[in-house]
Amino acid sequence: MKRPPILNRRLVLEAAQRLPDGAGGFSETWGELGILWAEITPRTGGERAGQELTLTRVPYHIVVRAAPPGSARRPAPDARFREGARIFHIRAVTEADRKGHYLLCFAEEEKPS
Repeated sequence: MKRPPILNRRLVLEAAQRLPDGAGGFSETWGELGILWAEITPRTGGERAGQELTLTRVPYHIVVRAAPPGSARRPAPDARFREGARIFHIRAVTEADRKGHYLLCFAEEEKPS
């Protein structure tokens, strides 16, 4: 990291939670883990065609302040960030700097096109 990130985007960190559906199965819902300030940088995107819908996948680098391993406020793969109606699925997380002050999240936003 060449410069400190500009953490100017307010994101909600969410994790999937399985809840009993009352019929012996489960339903998945998303629970809020906390608010994090982030720097979001778009990367090169692509499209994927489905049966009735084409999805545009836009990858992002999202930098947030580091949290200790095991903390609920530490982003993890398969969690997501929410910014209003926008959803960023977290694919991987690593340290963004040598001192471990920031985390770099590799995330994707899917948009119908």
